Formats: sequence, structure tokens, C-alpha cells
Amino acid sequence: MSATATRLVAVLGALAVWAALTATNARLEVVNPVLLPTPAEVGRVGLDLVRSGELIRHVLTSVGRVAQGFGLAAAAALGLGLLVGLCVPLRLMVEPVVEFVRPIPPLAFLPMFLVWFGLGEASKIAFIGYTTFFPMFVAIAASVLRVDVVLLRAAASLGASRADLVRRVLLPAALPGIVVALRVGVGLALFVIVGAEFMGADAGLGHLIMEGRTFFNPPQIVLGALVLGLLGSLVNSLLLAAERRLLRWRAAV
Repeated sequence: MSATATRLVAVLGALAVWAALTATNARLEVVNPVLLPTPAEVGRVGLDLVRSGELIRHVLTSVGRVAQGFGLAAAAALGLGLLVGLCVPLRLMVEPVVEFVRPIPPLAFLPMFLVWFGLGEASKIAFIGYTTFFPMFVAIAASVLRVDVVLLRAAASLGASRADLVRRVLLPAALPGIVVALRVGVGLALFVIVGAEFMGADAGLGHLIMEGRTFFNPPQIVLGALVLGLLGSLVNSLLLAAERRLLRWRAAV
């Protein structure tokens, strides 16, 4: 069985288990059936929102915010992570600051982001960027530090310049770890967009979930969560495809 077929079977199996659980609960009423929507109920809500154009609007709004916040954080984490990995004095200065700030829960700063940047787009983008920067920075810096120094010395002995060492040796060797860092960052961005859109947002998947909670519409809440999961899976697949393309030279080694 191919990998695609295996994944499809797994998805269909999960839907079947979900349908079986909700059908059993409807008969036994272990939990109020209203609180445990069936796949059919979630699908009906999704179709209604697609027909009205609301679901597309919410998805595009959240994707735009995630792309901007994650993009800024990824660029900063990649640049600073490379510098920290290459420059020991800079690493000694940055490391204690990062290790002090990193454990603070991002949600603790959400009210301050609203105060600093207002209720508009800037606060949501800044909050996503802040949340995703630290995990990506730590992972990227660690990937750079794990590159075998023998590779760098061998390239330098063959006449490679410092720029060549970074571009042709360091980045390719650290790329798998960098991709993992980006995958973690995307997951975190989709995770915190819900919290960011709970406050001061009139569109987005977080707003859709909050609206479902306000009007007691459990299928809409589940739909919003499933769409977030689908977006995360799609971006993860794109990053893995990009990694395979960029590292196709490894298959020939």
C-alpha cells in the first residue's frame, strides 16, 4: 500500500471512529449529544459557511495573519540563529536573555500586546511573531552548533571563503534542523492565532470558534478546530516537500 493510500485509510478510520463514538453516545447519552457533534453535523455547518463565503473569509484572514507573524519571526530566528551559532561572544550575550524570556507563557503578554499595538492587525501579528520566534531561534541555533566542524575545516582547507562555508556547508548541513524548527513554528502560530483572535477580531478562525461558543454552536467550534488542523497539515507537507527538494543531493551520496 502506498503512503498516500495509508494516510487516506487513517483519515477515514478516524472519521469512522468519530461517527461510531457520537452514534453510541446518542443512544447511551453518556454526554449530552448536543455537546458531541457528529461528522454529519459538522459537515452541514461547513457547507453552509462555504456557500455563504464566510468560511473562506475566516480562513484567508487567519492565514494572512499567520503568514505575516510567522514570516517575520522565521526571518529573525534564522538570521539571529546563524549569527549566534557562528559568533561565540554574541551567543554568550544573547543566550541568558533568551533563556530568561523564553519560559514566560506568551498568553501572559497578550493583554500588553493589545495595549501596545491596539486591537488591529498589528497586535495579532506581533503576538504570533513573539510566540513563534523563541522556539525557532533555539532550534535553529542548536542545528547550526551541531554541524560537524570537520566539514567546515575540510571545506576551508580547499579554499572556501567564509561566505562559501555558510552557503555551501553550514546551511545544507543544518537544513533538516531548520525545517523542523519552521514546522514547530507554524504549529505554534496556528495554536496562538485562536487566542489572538478571541479578542478584538471580527474575522478569522479564532473568531469563528468564539462565535460558536457565544451562540452555543458546538459543530461550528469543531469545524474551526478541524480547519486549523487541516491548514497545519498542509503547511507541514509543503515544508517537508521543500526539504526533500533542497536536500535531494543526499539521496545521491
